[in-house]
Amino acid sequence: MSTSPEEEHPVKAFGWAARDPSGHLSPFNFSRRSTGEEDVRLKVLYCGVCHSDLHSIKNDWGFSMYPLLPGHEIVGEVTEVGSKVKKVKVGDKVGVGCLVGACHSCESCSNDLENYCPKVILTYSSVYHDGTINYGGYSDHMVANERYIIRFPDNMPLDGGAPLLCAGITVYSPLKYFGFDEPGKHIGIVGLGGLGHVAVKFAKAFGAKVTVISTSPSKKEEALKNLGADSFLVSRDQEQMQAAAGTLHGIIDTVSAAHPILPLLGLLKSHGKLILVGAPDKPLELPSFPLISGRKIVAGSGIGGMKETQEMIDFAAKHNITADIEVISTDYLNTAMERLAKNDVRYRFVIDIGNTLAATKP
Repeated sequence: MSTSPEEEHPVKAFGWAARDPSGHLSPFNFSRRSTGEEDVRLKVLYCGVCHSDLHSIKNDWGFSMYPLLPGHEIVGEVTEVGSKVKKVKVGDKVGVGCLVGACHSCESCSNDLENYCPKVILTYSSVYHDGTINYGGYSDHMVANERYIIRFPDNMPLDGGAPLLCAGITVYSPLKYFGFDEPGKHIGIVGLGGLGHVAVKFAKAFGAKVTVISTSPSKKEEALKNLGADSFLVSRDQEQMQAAAGTLHGIIDTVSAAHPILPLLGLLKSHGKLILVGAPDKPLELPSFPLISGRKIVAGSGIGGMKETQEMIDFAAKHNITADIEVISTDYLNTAMERLAKNDVRYRFVIDIGNTLAATKP
């Protein structure tokens, strides 16, 4: 007989979870493991709502495990540390992102790229080393191995900083890896949502010239005035796209809906790179001639390792980069998910767990 989530571990916990692919979230009693010698326990204060959370509660990708308690943009305050923990102390402000475990012995892990470990353990809806299901950050507290704890600098706001643990590293890592962080590069950012608006901020901080590419002409003022982009292209406007052909060194494509990438390849200079970080659920059409004729590259990138995630948070704090957020109460979660499905958020919901979760206990 299997143990109930409430009795699986010694430490009682409370959060909001989905029970089935309807995706409806509701109060959920469960438990977390006791603090191991390399573990850090934190009181969750804020948790960002990522598009992955929406896909996961509805099982859009086909590997959700229910009950599913989402949340991988988690920030809070350390309440307990194991005897071998050196990185943080009680009272420190910290974050937990998309990962909570890996094998720590493969080539990726030894290169600080736990995100590409074949045995990577995601923060929720995955199985931990002890065989139990992981629950995410829509909850009162969290426990993680210290390797997966990110220290938050004093000047980094916890609410606006939370989404950087997923959205921030998702765009920071490819900007760095593909050489888009060199001043003077001309970089395109496709899509101005949770990922895109943060990508603009990081690219500008690196000294790039930034062009936002969107299907929505209404986002032009936001891109240029509020986010500081240098130019704006409407991807459906063939004249605009033609005029900008061959002008970009690289493109970060953040769009998670199926869309044509042929027009984007036309914007690249020779040897230009198109990096996909959004995850459409249908395959994209990739014509070979536009790649061959300019030695162009289409690549992907997924979040980042723990060392780089810490580097990203420190860089963001230094350059005053945060996500643009709408703070919500826990009981607003289902409405927030409906709005997120319609892209009706600028640009990231963040749950005020610390002040609103306890009131939802049945």
